[in-house]
Amino acid sequence: SPLAQRTPTYTSHARTRAGLMGNLLKVLACAELEHGPIVFLDFEHAQPTEAETAVWNQVSAVLEEAHGILAELQSYNGAGQEIREAIQNPGDLALQEKAWNAVCPLVAKLKRFYEFSLRLENALRSLLEALTSPPYAPMQHLEREQALAKQFAEILHFTLSFDELKMTNPAIQNDFSYYRRTISRNRLNNQQLEAENEVNNEMANRMSLFYAEATPMLKTLSNATTKFVSENKTLPIEDTTDCLSTMACVCRVMLETPEYRCRFTNTDTMLFCMRVMVGVIILYDHVHPVGAFAKTSKIDMKGCIKVLKEQPSNSVEGLLNALRYTTRHLHDDSTSKQIRALLQ
Repeated sequence: SPLAQRTPTYTSHARTRAGLMGNLLKVLACAELEHGPIVFLDFEHAQPTEAETAVWNQVSAVLEEAHGILAELQSYNGAGQEIREAIQNPGDLALQEKAWNAVCPLVAKLKRFYEFSLRLENALRSLLEALTSPPYAPMQHLEREQALAKQFAEILHFTLSFDELKMTNPAIQNDFSYYRRTISRNRLNNQQLEAENEVNNEMANRMSLFYAEATPMLKTLSNATTKFVSENKTLPIEDTTDCLSTMACVCRVMLETPEYRCRFTNTDTMLFCMRVMVGVIILYDHVHPVGAFAKTSKIDMKGCIKVLKEQPSNSVEGLLNALRYTTRHLHDDSTSKQIRALLQ
């Protein structure tokens, strides 16, 4: 299947991507980063230092699972046919059973995806703690903890990849709705179904909220980042947002500068940079009091949107939609008409 051919690319090009990013970041001029000193995110040789190892190992275990999750989601076909037949023939018990048997393993998959989002949330929290903790400034953290910065980028890349796949697959919500309706109907008839042991009512409610989001993984990360900032009252918000804006700036500069861009050996590298850039912009917009779109924002939004719009629309439409529909401050009065027009 096309999936089987495509999935390995996510892993096999990771090292190439990392190498290119590392090399390109080394030659960025200080003038390119208007908001503070240059940071070299060396994704090529980033190996965890002794101080990073504990967090790196924890996050690494989660990221290893991420590739399998994406592959499963990419091959998720749903039980649309079986569900349609069961609904059209309510009196045919064989068709009801066939639909139920088709949906149950799919719901077990959806449960795994949801549970993975909770592990991803914990991984992000550990990275935020490491990349913002005193006594170092955010810039120093990014320079000192290269391996963790790389993992942060990988989490964002996974998150936007997952959400793009989920948004284009209506079967997910259809399957889950059918599962819930069947459970409710049987509960009214005092029938307990085996599958309920795996996804009980409380779990089903939480999963419902998760899949109701257009971009569920991104929402999970946004909530986790916002929670991290509100729970760490002694930590200035800027420590978190400067970390995000610096990463956005680095990705933008790499994407918009022809001499860096022409050295990308495959489109994966471009897409990786774009996803990371959009991911940090959205997190910044959720966490920063005035958001990413205001004039005072440390992110050059015009530059970032322009870079995306220069790419083929089929590869960036999902990312532009993420900026349109999952940011918090786009429609604030402080957002210039020019930026709004760019995202029309």
